[in-house]
Amino acid sequence: MSDSYQVSLSLPPWLPDFISTHETTLPSPEEQMRFVIELSHQNVTQKTGGPFAAAVFERDSGKLISAGVNLVVPAHTSVAHAETMALMLAQQKLESFTLGREDFPPMDLIASSQPCIQCFGNTWWSGVSGLIIGARAEDVESITGFREGPLPENWIDLLANRPAPLKPVTVERDVLRDEAVAVLELYRDTGGLIYNS
Repeated sequence: MSDSYQVSLSLPPWLPDFISTHETTLPSPEEQMRFVIELSHQNVTQKTGGPFAAAVFERDSGKLISAGVNLVVPAHTSVAHAETMALMLAQQKLESFTLGREDFPPMDLIASSQPCIQCFGNTWWSGVSGLIIGARAEDVESITGFREGPLPENWIDLLANRPAPLKPVTVERDVLRDEAVAVLELYRDTGGLIYNS
């Protein structure tokens, strides 16, 4: 173990190629979710991380801002969740610590699975206007054995009713849930490492 004063996280080499060969202006939540689920599927089949992916899209135009996949195991860090990667990359690309700036269009975080307790907090502070989810936390836990942490029972209401000056975050669940669940099952069935059981 060496001393380190810098953190470096890099997406897998296949991901830029994937994005360059796919349409990245996707107007509907279903199209955006299908894109994200395919990223999660690639992360499993390429064996580059856990069965999770996320992306930030401009709400009105459907333009992709950033995409991320789960890198916890290869990056040796528990914070490298797909949602965290997508949010950090979007903020760095736009050179803003918040995606909710007045001069930005509303942005949505599309997540292949419901955010865990860590990613709930990251969503809260990120500045996104919406959160769109595929699989539910109970799918993740029952299929893979991952533990998602103690989210508040009313977490959706908490996002929707954030106190001023924070803006509300809308939540839409179960978008292509069956397709998202299939990736979780693939990860389990191919012996994916369950690192937080």
